[in-house]
Amino acid sequence: MEEMVFKVLKDAGRPLKSAEIAELAGLDKKEVDKAIRKLKKEGKVISPKRCYYAPAE
Repeated sequence: MEEMVFKVLKDAGRPLKSAEIAELAGLDKKEVDKAIRKLKKEGKVISPKRCYYAPAE
């Protein structure tokens, strides 16, 4: 799950909202939100602006 979310973020090349990630990955938004929280805790994802997420460089 987290790997898929991370891949979508990397492939997008721009910050995305969790709803956009869910749509692109074909996942439920709640699942995406959970995955993003975990990825943020691990330091793999950052939030450049409110409600947008991008891979940490």
